[in-house]
Amino acid sequence: MKLHFLGANRQVTGSRHLLRARGKNILVDCGLFQERKFQSRNWAPSPVPPDEIDVLLLTHAHLDHCGLIPKFVRDGFRGKILCTPPTKDLATIVWEDSARIQVEDAAYKKRRHQREGRRGDHPEIPLYTPENVQVAIERFQLVTYDKPVSLGDGLSVTYRDAGHIIGSAMLELTVQDQGTQRKMLFSGDVGMTERPLLRDPTEIHNADYILMESTYGDRDHEDVGEQDVILEQVVKETIERGGNLIIPTFAIDRAQEIMYTFSELAFAGRIPKVTVYLDSPMAIKATDIYKRYSNLLDRETQDLLQAGRHPFQFPGLHFIRTADESKSLNNKGGTSVILAGSGMCTGGRVKHHLRQNISRPESTVLFTGYQAADTLGRQILDGAGEVRIHGRTYPVHAKIEQLQGLSAHADRKGLMAWLASFKSPPKTLFLVHGEEEAAQSLAEHIRRELGWKVELPEYDSTADIC
Repeated sequence: MKLHFLGANRQVTGSRHLLRARGKNILVDCGLFQERKFQSRNWAPSPVPPDEIDVLLLTHAHLDHCGLIPKFVRDGFRGKILCTPPTKDLATIVWEDSARIQVEDAAYKKRRHQREGRRGDHPEIPLYTPENVQVAIERFQLVTYDKPVSLGDGLSVTYRDAGHIIGSAMLELTVQDQGTQRKMLFSGDVGMTERPLLRDPTEIHNADYILMESTYGDRDHEDVGEQDVILEQVVKETIERGGNLIIPTFAIDRAQEIMYTFSELAFAGRIPKVTVYLDSPMAIKATDIYKRYSNLLDRETQDLLQAGRHPFQFPGLHFIRTADESKSLNNKGGTSVILAGSGMCTGGRVKHHLRQNISRPESTVLFTGYQAADTLGRQILDGAGEVRIHGRTYPVHAKIEQLQGLSAHADRKGLMAWLASFKSPPKTLFLVHGEEEAAQSLAEHIRRELGWKVELPEYDSTADIC
């Protein structure tokens, strides 16, 4: 067997891993590269021809795990895409939104470059179109948690709840060969325990090889119990200054968790009356999907639903669907809370709201999720004095805040707790989906605390496993 590392290696986005076993080529995830310095990989031909892949196993529907699939299908992949039902529904809206943005951005870049008399770093054509998305959707094959699925030739996969977003999964790949059984485990993104909305990530007790994410491998989150207190304070301070609170929001899970927290604060009377706008058609659709699969939510959330109090509904909440409605938010006085995508400020409506508020000292920009290197969100969070948005430079005068405890990723403590459930060490633990510093820190911690063999694969490298 051989592993080929094709993305999210010593960096966070672009998750893509190839397992060659018993004559089969099995691709796990096919995500978009979002860090600016790696975006050229999105346009480059796949290192492995798509028509050579037998099956694509999708862990979950975040863009950095599924966002390159429509291009992969367009370029020749003809196999099935296995995933859970919520992942299919979420991936569909993620792809549709991504295709729309790419078409719009390509047209905008072309006009701007013509006006400036230059060419950009990337082609002025979209990576894929809505038509490509519709073809990719036809390749889905649905699976359920905890039920093995045969891939043929002694290979099978079992999806386990990862507790990251609804429908997210860890993948147990089993290889039967001449009376022996070997297990490969792909963690996908590991969720935090005791979070609102979702169940805890599944404990797994054995594997010969593990690929595990390391996004927060060098740090621990703030105490989750304090997140509502911090959000309460940020809201009150922004209202006192008379500015707007802009929250760059990941449409899937983060938007729903923020609404859950606002709901708790509003019903408890802990924040003044304030209008909260969810300015993201994709987040609105994702919220409907969370409602549809409420059986997969945690016990506390189901108890709220049964009591007739929906966690995604509270006084002052408004859903913004159209572009005209979104634009009109910039003409409102007083304080508003605006949740808008994208979560890393790489595109979408949040960039328009940032243009209006990033230079206002009375406004606040609150980050609630990981900001990958070289993204606009990371530049702002790292303290840039000015940023470039839509081709113009804006000074940063708004107050910048961060709420780490709402992360959908386990922190170092959570990852170590998950590894502690294994009854014996794997032959090798490969750390992926983490910037090099974070992954290296986690690797050293695991070697010291558990004595395991840990490797940090390079992009486009391979490893022989047996």
